[in-house]
Amino acid sequence: MWQKCRRQVFHWYSRIYGKESCLTGMQKAVRSIQAIGITIFLGMFFYRTYKAIPAMLPAGLMYLTMLERQERKRKRERLRSEFKDAILSVAANLRAGYAVENAFRETLQEMKVLHGEEAPIYQELYKIVQGLANRISIETLMGHFAGRAKLEEIQEFADIFVITKQSSGNMTEIIYETAALIGEKIEVEKEIQVLLSAKRLEHNIMSVIPFAIILYVSIASGGCFIYNIRRKSDHDDMFGCLYRGLCVGKKDNRNKGLEGDSL
Repeated sequence: MWQKCRRQVFHWYSRIYGKESCLTGMQKAVRSIQAIGITIFLGMFFYRTYKAIPAMLPAGLMYLTMLERQERKRKRERLRSEFKDAILSVAANLRAGYAVENAFRETLQEMKVLHGEEAPIYQELYKIVQGLANRISIETLMGHFAGRAKLEEIQEFADIFVITKQSSGNMTEIIYETAALIGEKIEVEKEIQVLLSAKRLEHNIMSVIPFAIILYVSIASGGCFIYNIRRKSDHDDMFGCLYRGLCVGKKDNRNKGLEGDSL
């Protein structure tokens, strides 16, 4: 049991602060400060005492995990959009007469101008070009790229790319068709997100209502509410309700993430 908890803590730390994290150093600092602020806010808002802050640490950790998940999803969506531009650039370079390896080198420079050096697609293409300089095959590098990206479109493109190159197929036409399919999928997902935006707004409003109710009761009842929540029995009830609410919210966010990944 202890070993399992230790592994989970280590995995969580690696995902947020280690090499597996998608956050920059500045983002880690800002998100950590936000999580600390949420922890202090929940302790003071629900219990009106600093002694409750340690009990709210799980909520702060869950909030930090949620922020990291949102950032990871945002970067994946950005990479998917930029990947379409990259493969169109590769196809154009192939049509202009470049070899496959040189087409990727030219695409790297074009992505630098179009999206900047901080863009995920530039960083991935830079790794591919560096691998080519070290005499690693383009097929192997594309497989590594697909493994890092963990996107269905990139994985499928990598598989098709390897088969086409090994069989000397029409690389240019296949790349253009793949880019068109990715573009259609992105447009469909955008339409779905627009349809779900009203539900998301409703969910956000419902999440704020419990805080508004407690704030209203505490203002309307004067010191009676503060006196009641400082009793041990009410502490336990409040903690139980808050914990169940956090678990429901965590499950809902996880389901949203799964739905987003399955689109």
